[in-house]
Amino acid sequence: MQAFDQIQELWQKHDVELKVSADEMLQQAKKEVNGLKLKSALNILGMLASFIAIAALWIFFHFESWTTHVGISITIVSIGVYTLILYRDYRLISKTDFTVHPNQYLNNLKTYQLNRYKLYNSLYWFYTVALSLGILFYFIEILTYLNTIQKIIAIALTTMWIVFCSTILRKAVIKREKERISLLIEKFERISMQISE
Repeated sequence: MQAFDQIQELWQKHDVELKVSADEMLQQAKKEVNGLKLKSALNILGMLASFIAIAALWIFFHFESWTTHVGISITIVSIGVYTLILYRDYRLISKTDFTVHPNQYLNNLKTYQLNRYKLYNSLYWFYTVALSLGILFYFIEILTYLNTIQKIIAIALTTMWIVFCSTILRKAVIKREKERISLLIEKFERISMQISE
């Protein structure tokens, strides 16, 4: 056991300097940028699918209460605005060729990081309040068709889903995306330094 501890101590003292070429870093960065673009595009597609599904619900079902129409309107508008914000951010990271203009892309990436911070903090709460308000107005008519147990289940599940998305899921997404974007920014800063040398 003592030999293992000595080997482990020797290994920890051993300092290896890894030299990664600019081409290898660009390839890694390209893979990560493509992953970021794909994730953003999938988010936009998911929001568009939600928008279409709710709009179809509004068009093809007959609702009697004005509150349902107000609720669906609020929901559609909030999803539409949020989708436009996601699209704006997607364009920011996909419009510049990072292999030709790494410094410009780095600036765009920093702006993207700042936009995402705003999106997950202040704008997210406006979105959550708008969706909750839309659901509340929608439920005024819909809950009249349900019995007491179904009403309790519907309200409890909706509330739990909103709380789960607003706390645990939101924090996990923020942490993962922050790490990913920070790592990408760090790589582009290293690439820029290597290119300028």
